[in-house]
Amino acid sequence: MRRGVRADPVTLRTRALAATPPVETADHRPADLVDLAGLDPTIRFDIRYAGRNNFMGLKLYERPAAYLQRPAAEALGRVHRALATKGYGLLIHDAYRPWFVTWMFWEATPAESHSFVADPAKGSRHNRGCAVDLTLYDLKTGKVVEMPGRYDEMSARSYADFVGGTTAQRARRQILREAMAAEGFEVLPEEWWHFDYKDWRSYGIGTRTFTALASGR
Repeated sequence: MRRGVRADPVTLRTRALAATPPVETADHRPADLVDLAGLDPTIRFDIRYAGRNNFMGLKLYERPAAYLQRPAAEALGRVHRALATKGYGLLIHDAYRPWFVTWMFWEATPAESHSFVADPAKGSRHNRGCAVDLTLYDLKTGKVVEMPGRYDEMSARSYADFVGGTTAQRARRQILREAMAAEGFEVLPEEWWHFDYKDWRSYGIGTRTFTALASGR
């Protein structure tokens, strides 16, 4: 669902980059973010936040890429291989998300829709590199499958247990959910496409941009 922000995007980004992430006192594992493009050449990507085809309606990432902490990345590779036996592959929309982008989401989203975005005061599991947004594509046709709702749709159709849609759509949603759960990922109740890895609490909130990650900084 493309909505577009209710604020000047340049000003919003400037404010976000100047904002301060929440202070965390717990000990965390060192970040070890892995580029998911290196996992398997048949994993596909449609990184919406690297373009304008997203609910914000603007480009948020400097480059199209997806990263996860190494244990989560390795588990995702196993999910992809398991799904191949059922005729499906993974298509990834988003994974690690710098904290300033979460801040932008919250500021630009109306209060009545805040249940669909993370509170930057707490940070998100995407910020920790342990959440991934994804769907399935058909290995024979190469086409992305239909689910009961669209990615990033702010409606009841996004709920993981939404009872609407067709029988086939719900079945595919369940195939994805079961494959992810088998490798330690839990679906977010409000978003059928969003899965959190079991170790997300072990990592701190990340602020590195995609440019910094690509350059090894």
